[in-house]
This record gives sequence, C-alpha cells and structure tokens, in this order.
Amino acid sequence: MGKFRKQHKMFIAEGSINVLDFIKSGLQPVDLFANGSWIERNTNFLDFENINTVSEKELARITALKNPSEVLAVFNLPENKIPLPSKINGLVLMLDDIKDPGNLGTIIRTADWFGVKDIICSKQTVDAFNPKVVQATMGSLSRLNVSYSDLTDWLSGVRTETNIYGAVLKGESIKEINKPKNDILVIGSEAHGISADVLKFVNKPITIPSAEVGGAESLNASIATAILLYALLT
Repeated sequence: MGKFRKQHKMFIAEGSINVLDFIKSGLQPVDLFANGSWIERNTNFLDFENINTVSEKELARITALKNPSEVLAVFNLPENKIPLPSKINGLVLMLDDIKDPGNLGTIIRTADWFGVKDIICSKQTVDAFNPKVVQATMGSLSRLNVSYSDLTDWLSGVRTETNIYGAVLKGESIKEINKPKNDILVIGSEAHGISADVLKFVNKPITIPSAEVGGAESLNASIATAILLYALLT
C-alpha cells in the first residue's frame, strides 16, 4: 500500500460522496486509497495518479470511522479567501466560536442546502477540515467558501447599510423580519451565544419564538441555524 506524501496543510475525506464531491470541485487528491470495486465504478472521475487499490482490512487500519468506507483520500487544503466586508454577495453566515465538530459539519451542510456560499468563522471555531467536520458535511464543504478571521476586525469594515442579523434569546421574531439581501447572519457558540465584542455590531437581533408550552432554555446551534436560514432565505 502506498504511503501518505509528506506535505503540509492537508486533510482527509472518507466515503464516496465526500471524496467524489471534492474531486468534482477541482481538488486533486494527494493520495487516494480505495477497494477495487469502488475504483472500477468511478474510473471516469479518476484522471490522476496516486490511486492505491487496497483491501478492506487495509482500509480499516487507516480509517477514522467505526465502519470503514470504500474510499479514503488525502487532499491539500483549498485556498479559501475571506470575502471583502464591503462587497458582500448574498447572505454571509458568520460563526462565533462554534466548538463542536458535529455542529459545524451540520451547519455547513445546512448552509449548502439553502444556497449560502460564504461562511466566516472566528479563529476559535473548530477547524472546518477536522475529519469529524468533513465527514458530517457529506460533501457540502466542497461547495462552500469557509474562511477564518478576527470577526470584530472584519465586521468593522462592513458598510453601515448592511443588516447584521444576530441570533439571540430576546430579539425581533423571525416571523416579522424582512428577507435579507447582501447581509450577515451571526450564530453564537453553543454555550455562550454571540460574544459581547461581536454582539456590538449586530443591528438586527432576531429570535426564534418558542411555543408557549416549550420549556427548553435554548436551541442547538445547528438546529437554530437551520431554522433561521429557512426563515431568511425561503
């Protein structure tokens, strides 16, 4: 079996959907490991070198999953660019200190469903190319531009007419808000919500109203994101 090449800034994708979506997006694997059946079925997409045919036992030795998939690939990290705050195109999703890999992966997948193209993360947010995040996105990470920045520095460059929506417990109901254009939606951390420094920039605090009989104190960050994107973009 081939060896991983020693290169910096690489990530691993596992599973047919994940691997093929990254290949279709234009990324070429540094190394690809798959069983013969998978390679035979997907030969039309494999116009590159460094393809290693391996057995199920060999895949089980290198996988991070409980149940090994048919394929694992190593890619160089894409060069995602931070959007200019003065030139926002569509709704930008901003994530303030999302720590849980599963939550971030689900958020990226949800954003892809609703057509979001740019996600800007705080520097304390979990790495989008963490294997658990990549797996949870189910290929969506290949279609979104996910970048990291100091959020307060970036927000200081936003035009004054831009709506900066922030998910908070006491804000305007999402039933009452206008549809955004070239605006921003900020989602805070699972434990603490939007940080105080970032909250200062929010000029449109919004809330998901609960049913009168509801008793939960808050919503999971990925669930809240899904509800808010549905309300804002459909």
